[in-house]
Amino acid sequence: DKKLKVAAIFATPTEEPWVHQIHVALQRAEKELGIEYKWSEKVQSADFSRVMREYAQGGYELVLGDAFAAERESRRTAKQFPKVAFLFGSGAGPAEPNFAVFDNWIHEPAYLSGLIAGKMSKSGMIGAVAAMGIPEVNRLVNAFFAGAREVNPDIKRKVAFIGSFFDPPKAKEAAIAQIDAGVDVIYAERFGVIEAAVERKILAISNMSDQSSLGPDTVITGPVWDMYPTVEHAIKLVKAGVFTAQDYGDFSRMAKGGSFLAPYHKFDKTLPADVKELVEKKKAEILEGNFRVVVDENTP
Repeated sequence: DKKLKVAAIFATPTEEPWVHQIHVALQRAEKELGIEYKWSEKVQSADFSRVMREYAQGGYELVLGDAFAAERESRRTAKQFPKVAFLFGSGAGPAEPNFAVFDNWIHEPAYLSGLIAGKMSKSGMIGAVAAMGIPEVNRLVNAFFAGAREVNPDIKRKVAFIGSFFDPPKAKEAAIAQIDAGVDVIYAERFGVIEAAVERKILAISNMSDQSSLGPDTVITGPVWDMYPTVEHAIKLVKAGVFTAQDYGDFSRMAKGGSFLAPYHKFDKTLPADVKELVEKKKAEILEGNFRVVVDENTP
């Protein structure tokens, strides 16, 4: 029984949290679903099509990647290999016959994190340092602020975009500027922010993965994206020969196990009971379908 060959093409290094979550899910699939997995990182948008072609011609039956920097090229290249399944992170839609899309729809736990930030801020000012004002980033930042406003309608906020998906020094610098302006709880949508929060002894909300280890006394919790439900579904369909061009976004939602709130770790003892109760109540409402976190993709 020959193994299904799966490849991934990443624009950033695998330590960048968004890509890291896809990478980890595929490594888990390698163990649990018996696939053969190979990846390329730091692929420039000009090289994207070439790398896609190399994998498609090399016998890979499922190719994942992030199309954000190469939306048109990746769709055009996929069309040339109709027998290969492509599953790409994208802000746009699927393309027949074989180009499916996914994205990190983790606005629900981002909202829950905002409830906590709004309750825990003493200065009445919270902040977010994010990549850029694009829909998939905006909806997380907006959901975070919506959660904070829910518990404190008068909360003030600061937002900074660093113009990159991975520039930790720039993210840290932007965070320090916000802290200097009075922010005491910060949403680290990008890597580098937590370092500033640790140094300045303020609280932080992480993003994409459980980043408590970066600052056990700093990071309360944060939205976690679990790509495994997405990956598992795609692999099953490819193995069965029924993969289609569809939008896998739903598999990133809380109800599907594709996203959740990171454990509180050290903060389990110090978070006020009413805060924890509120989060559990809202979480249950989301999972039951009785509460819908608004998807707001406008630039905050």
